[in-house]
Amino acid sequence: MEKKDNFPEGLTRREFVEAVVVTGVAAGLPASAAEPSGGAQTAAYALNINGQDHHLTLDTRTTLLDALREHLNLTGSKKGCDHGQCGACTVLANGRRINSCLSLAVVHQGDHIVTIEGLSQGDDLHPMQTAFLEHDGFQCGYCTPGQICSAVALLDEARAGAPSAVTAQLRSVGPVQLNDDEIRERMSGNICRCGAYPNIVAAVRAVSQGRRS
Repeated sequence: MEKKDNFPEGLTRREFVEAVVVTGVAAGLPASAAEPSGGAQTAAYALNINGQDHHLTLDTRTTLLDALREHLNLTGSKKGCDHGQCGACTVLANGRRINSCLSLAVVHQGDHIVTIEGLSQGDDLHPMQTAFLEHDGFQCGYCTPGQICSAVALLDEARAGAPSAVTAQLRSVGPVQLNDDEIRERMSGNICRCGAYPNIVAAVRAVSQGRRS
Protein backbone atom coordinates (compact mmCIF):
# COMPACT_ATOMS: atom_id res chain seq x y z
CA MET A 1 0.00 0.00 0.00
CA GLU A 2 1.35 3.43 -0.91
CA LYS A 3 2.24 5.53 2.13
CA LYS A 4 0.78 9.05 2.05
CA ASP A 5 2.18 12.04 3.93
CA ASN A 6 -0.21 13.43 6.48
CA PHE A 7 -0.22 17.11 5.49
CA PRO A 8 -3.15 19.54 5.73
CA GLU A 9 -5.46 19.29 2.77
CA GLY A 10 -4.32 21.35 -0.19
CA LEU A 11 -0.67 21.66 0.93
CA THR A 12 2.24 19.92 -0.77
CA ARG A 13 5.30 18.80 1.19
CA ARG A 14 7.29 21.74 -0.20
CA GLU A 15 4.62 24.27 0.76
CA PHE A 16 4.38 22.78 4.24
CA VAL A 17 8.15 22.93 4.81
CA GLU A 18 8.36 26.49 3.47
CA ALA A 19 5.58 27.60 5.80
CA VAL A 20 7.36 26.14 8.82
CA VAL A 21 10.72 27.66 7.87
CA VAL A 22 9.30 31.15 7.24
CA THR A 23 6.79 31.42 10.07
CA GLY A 24 8.14 29.00 12.66
CA VAL A 25 4.75 27.29 12.91
CA ALA A 26 2.90 24.76 10.87
CA ALA A 27 0.83 27.24 8.87
CA GLY A 28 -2.35 25.69 7.56
CA LEU A 29 -2.71 23.29 10.47
CA PRO A 30 -5.76 23.61 12.70
CA ALA A 31 -5.14 26.02 15.57
CA SER A 32 -5.35 23.20 18.09
CA ALA A 33 -2.53 21.36 16.32
CA ALA A 34 -0.26 24.37 15.78
CA GLU A 35 -0.49 25.79 19.29
CA PRO A 36 1.06 24.31 22.45
CA SER A 37 -1.23 22.17 24.52
CA GLY A 38 -3.09 24.23 27.11
CA GLY A 39 -2.57 27.57 25.33
CA ALA A 40 -0.95 30.50 27.15
CA GLN A 41 0.86 29.82 30.40
CA THR A 42 1.28 32.26 33.25
CA ALA A 43 3.81 32.35 36.03
CA ALA A 44 4.31 34.32 39.23
CA TYR A 45 7.69 35.96 39.62
CA ALA A 46 9.40 39.02 41.06
CA LEU A 47 11.26 41.74 39.22
CA ASN A 48 13.53 44.30 40.85
CA ILE A 49 12.93 47.52 38.95
CA ASN A 50 14.72 50.71 39.98
CA GLY A 51 15.49 49.22 43.38
CA GLN A 52 11.94 48.09 44.13
CA ASP A 53 10.62 44.54 44.01
CA HIS A 54 7.48 43.96 41.99
CA HIS A 55 5.52 40.69 42.19
CA LEU A 56 3.73 39.87 38.98
CA THR A 57 1.73 37.06 37.43
CA LEU A 58 2.18 37.26 33.68
CA ASP A 59 2.03 35.25 30.52
CA THR A 60 5.49 33.69 30.26
CA ARG A 61 5.79 35.16 26.75
CA THR A 62 5.56 38.75 28.05
CA THR A 63 8.57 40.83 27.13
CA LEU A 64 10.36 42.94 29.70
CA LEU A 65 9.27 46.03 27.78
CA ASP A 66 5.59 45.10 27.95
CA ALA A 67 5.91 44.22 31.63
CA LEU A 68 7.37 47.67 32.29
CA ARG A 69 4.90 49.62 30.20
CA GLU A 70 1.66 47.65 30.46
CA HIS A 71 1.89 46.17 33.95
CA LEU A 72 4.10 48.53 35.97
CA ASN A 73 3.17 51.82 34.25
CA LEU A 74 6.83 52.65 33.64
CA THR A 75 6.30 54.17 30.22
CA GLY A 76 9.65 55.93 29.86
CA SER A 77 11.03 52.97 27.93
CA LYS A 78 9.55 53.27 24.47
CA LYS A 79 8.30 50.69 22.00
CA GLY A 80 9.72 51.71 18.66
CA CYS A 81 10.40 48.96 16.14
CA ASP A 82 9.67 46.12 18.61
CA HIS A 83 12.36 44.13 16.78
CA GLY A 84 15.52 45.18 18.64
CA GLN A 85 16.69 47.46 15.85
CA CYS A 86 16.04 51.02 17.07
CA GLY A 87 17.15 51.04 20.72
CA ALA A 88 14.19 53.06 22.01
CA CYS A 89 13.47 50.34 24.58
CA THR A 90 17.00 50.19 26.02
CA VAL A 91 17.21 49.59 29.77
CA LEU A 92 20.00 48.46 32.09
CA ALA A 93 20.08 44.90 33.42
CA ASN A 94 22.75 44.48 36.09
CA GLY A 95 24.45 47.52 34.60
CA ARG A 96 24.45 46.23 31.03
CA ARG A 97 22.27 47.72 28.32
CA ILE A 98 19.70 45.44 26.71
CA ASN A 99 16.82 45.77 24.28
CA SER A 100 13.87 45.12 26.55
CA CYS A 101 11.59 44.38 23.59
CA LEU A 102 13.64 41.25 22.83
CA SER A 103 13.99 39.96 26.38
CA LEU A 104 11.35 37.96 28.22
CA ALA A 105 10.47 39.39 31.61
CA VAL A 106 10.54 35.95 33.24
CA VAL A 107 14.28 35.50 32.62
CA HIS A 108 15.11 38.60 34.67
CA GLN A 109 14.20 37.27 38.08
CA GLY A 110 17.04 38.23 40.41
CA ASP A 111 18.39 40.89 38.05
CA HIS A 112 18.52 44.58 38.88
CA ILE A 113 16.72 46.48 36.15
CA VAL A 114 17.13 50.24 35.80
CA THR A 115 14.91 52.25 33.47
CA ILE A 116 15.08 55.93 32.60
CA GLU A 117 12.82 56.60 35.60
CA GLY A 118 15.42 55.08 37.93
CA LEU A 119 18.45 57.08 36.81
CA SER A 120 17.56 60.24 38.69
CA GLN A 121 17.55 60.59 42.46
CA GLY A 122 14.32 62.41 43.17
CA ASP A 123 14.65 65.84 41.58
CA ASP A 124 18.39 65.36 41.02
CA LEU A 125 18.93 64.26 37.44
CA HIS A 126 21.63 61.85 36.39
CA PRO A 127 24.57 63.72 34.82
CA MET A 128 23.74 62.17 31.46
CA GLN A 129 20.17 63.42 31.65
CA THR A 130 21.44 66.89 32.47
CA ALA A 131 23.93 66.79 29.60
CA PHE A 132 21.23 65.80 27.10
CA LEU A 133 19.21 68.81 28.23
CA GLU A 134 22.12 71.22 28.08
CA HIS A 135 23.34 70.01 24.69
CA ASP A 136 19.87 69.65 23.12
CA GLY A 137 20.45 65.96 22.53
CA PHE A 138 16.90 65.37 21.35
CA GLN A 139 14.09 66.77 19.24
CA CYS A 140 10.87 64.79 19.48
CA GLY A 141 12.26 62.95 22.53
CA TYR A 142 10.84 59.53 21.67
CA CYS A 143 14.22 57.82 21.46
CA THR A 144 15.78 59.85 24.28
CA PRO A 145 15.17 57.42 27.21
CA GLY A 146 16.87 54.62 25.31
CA GLN A 147 19.66 56.94 24.16
CA ILE A 148 20.37 58.03 27.73
CA CYS A 149 20.30 54.51 29.19
CA SER A 150 22.62 53.34 26.42
CA ALA A 151 24.99 56.26 27.02
CA VAL A 152 25.18 55.54 30.75
CA ALA A 153 26.17 51.94 30.06
CA LEU A 154 28.60 53.09 27.38
CA LEU A 155 30.62 55.03 29.96
CA ASP A 156 30.91 51.98 32.21
CA GLU A 157 31.96 49.79 29.28
CA ALA A 158 34.68 52.25 28.26
CA ARG A 159 35.95 52.54 31.84
CA ALA A 160 36.15 48.75 32.00
CA GLY A 161 38.28 48.72 28.84
CA ALA A 162 35.72 47.02 26.57
CA PRO A 163 36.80 47.72 22.96
CA SER A 164 34.51 48.68 20.09
CA ALA A 165 34.83 48.14 16.34
CA VAL A 166 36.84 51.38 16.04
CA THR A 167 39.14 50.93 19.05
CA ALA A 168 42.72 51.21 17.77
CA GLN A 169 44.47 49.23 20.50
CA LEU A 170 42.37 46.12 21.00
CA ARG A 171 44.92 44.48 23.30
CA SER A 172 45.38 47.45 25.59
CA VAL A 173 44.35 47.10 29.20
CA GLY A 174 42.55 49.95 30.89
CA PRO A 175 39.88 52.54 30.12
CA VAL A 176 39.15 53.38 26.49
CA GLN A 177 39.48 57.04 25.54
CA LEU A 178 36.06 58.10 24.25
CA ASN A 179 36.66 60.24 21.20
CA ASP A 180 33.79 61.10 18.85
CA ASP A 181 34.35 58.02 16.68
CA GLU A 182 34.16 55.76 19.73
CA ILE A 183 30.98 57.43 20.92
CA ARG A 184 29.30 57.19 17.52
CA GLU A 185 30.19 53.52 17.15
CA ARG A 186 29.08 52.62 20.67
CA MET A 187 25.79 54.52 20.25
CA SER A 188 25.09 53.08 16.80
CA GLY A 189 22.42 50.73 18.14
CA ASN A 190 20.26 53.70 19.11
CA ILE A 191 18.48 55.39 16.21
CA CYS A 192 17.35 59.02 16.29
CA ARG A 193 15.00 59.64 13.40
CA CYS A 194 15.13 63.38 14.06
CA GLY A 195 18.89 63.37 13.42
CA ALA A 196 20.09 64.83 16.73
CA TYR A 197 23.29 62.78 16.56
CA PRO A 198 25.85 65.65 16.80
CA ASN A 199 24.27 66.90 20.01
CA ILE A 200 23.96 63.38 21.43
CA VAL A 201 27.68 62.85 20.82
CA ALA A 202 28.42 66.21 22.46
CA ALA A 203 26.39 65.26 25.54
CA VAL A 204 28.11 61.89 25.94
CA ARG A 205 31.52 63.47 25.37
CA ALA A 206 30.86 66.11 28.01
CA VAL A 207 29.93 63.55 30.65
CA SER A 208 32.86 61.29 29.74
CA GLN A 209 35.20 64.24 30.25
CA GLY A 210 33.65 65.14 33.57
CA ARG A 211 31.98 68.32 32.42
CA ARG A 212 28.43 69.16 31.38
CA SER A 213 28.78 71.95 28.84
